[in-house]
Amino acid sequence: MADTLEKNKFVALTYSITDENNEVVERIDLPVRLIYGHNSQLLKKIETALLGHKQGDVVSVKLSPEEGFGPHQAELTFTDDLQNVPEEFQHFGAEVEFQNEQGESKNFRVVSIANGKLTVDGNHPLAGKEITYNINLVEVRDATIEELTNGVETAPSIH
Repeated sequence: MADTLEKNKFVALTYSITDENNEVVERIDLPVRLIYGHNSQLLKKIETALLGHKQGDVVSVKLSPEEGFGPHQAELTFTDDLQNVPEEFQHFGAEVEFQNEQGESKNFRVVSIANGKLTVDGNHPLAGKEITYNINLVEVRDATIEELTNGVETAPSIH
C-alpha cells in the first residue's frame, strides 16, 4: 500500500504553474525533494492541499495573488527615457539591482521598451496574478533518520 503524505514523510514532487489563461508560466521537472511539514518552505495552502495524498497523485491548488506572490505594487515600477539607461540594460528581461538609502537592495527587470522609454519592475513576475500549482507526487515514503536530522538536498522549493 502506498504511503500517505503526512508530517515528517519524505516527498519528491514536480510541478507546473499556470496563469488565469491556463498558460504554463513555470515548470519544474527535476523533482523537488523535501520532508513534509519539516521546514519544507511550501506555501501554507499547498502544504494543506497535499496532506493525505499518495505517490502518483496530481494535486491542483489555485492561489489568489495574496496567497501566492502578492499583489502587484505599482510603486515598484519605474519608467525612464531610454537614453538615460546604460546600454547593457537596454533589452527586454535585463536585470538591474537598485539600492535604497538604507542600503537594502532589490532586483528589477526590464519589462517594456517602447516609444523611447524603458520600464523596469521590481515585482515578482507572478505578482498580482491568480495562479494554479499542478503538483505531481513522484515519491512518498518514510523519511530516514538522517533526512529528518539533516534535511534533503533539493531543487528549488515551492514558494
